[in-house]
Amino acid sequence: MSSLSEAARRSGRARGSAAAVVGFFAAAWFAWAMAVDLPRPLTALLDAAIVVALVVAVLGAVLAVRSPAESSALADRAVRRRYTLVVVIEFAVIWAGAAVLGNTGLSAWIPVWVCFAVGVHFVPLAGVLGEASLTVLGALLVVVAAAGLLLGPTTTVAPGTVTGIGAGGCLLAAAVLTLAGKRFSGRRTPGPVDQRGSEDSASPAGAPRRRNHS
Repeated sequence: MSSLSEAARRSGRARGSAAAVVGFFAAAWFAWAMAVDLPRPLTALLDAAIVVALVVAVLGAVLAVRSPAESSALADRAVRRRYTLVVVIEFAVIWAGAAVLGNTGLSAWIPVWVCFAVGVHFVPLAGVLGEASLTVLGALLVVVAAAGLLLGPTTTVAPGTVTGIGAGGCLLAAAVLTLAGKRFSGRRTPGPVDQRGSEDSASPAGAPRRRNHS
């Protein structure tokens, strides 16, 4: 259970930073889907999706810059350290798997491996940032990776196209919802409970505490 407050998780700095990063990677996945020749209508749709994803990323960056730095969960040193550890491990796992696939003549499956690793990394990240909806996003990316793994050998569609479109779509949806202040799911990881009780926490700021004089 995270010790982060709801305000830290849903602050402008947190939402903007997340939308910027996720939107950028959504654009990258859409571009990766076009690494092979595709029908012109599909290419046009992916080009439009890249533009939308980059616009969302820019809007997120603007929101993050214009919000107080201390409002972000990553302003906490312990949270920032755990976040960095998860990301470093993720990149190490991605690099190792991609190296093995590339050196064994299976480079076409690198996008599937990357999609799977990215999806898995959202599970511990959900605990670090106190945002349970990241688990949902991670599960969706794992499903996309599985789809690429299954459709690659059985159809003429390249695994990179399947994962590129699927992962890009999931990440873009998450970025838009985050920027709008919505969750990818209706659940959240609870923050600390106000020990004074629900009566006090529901009172307006500055209002005197009601006491029982009976």
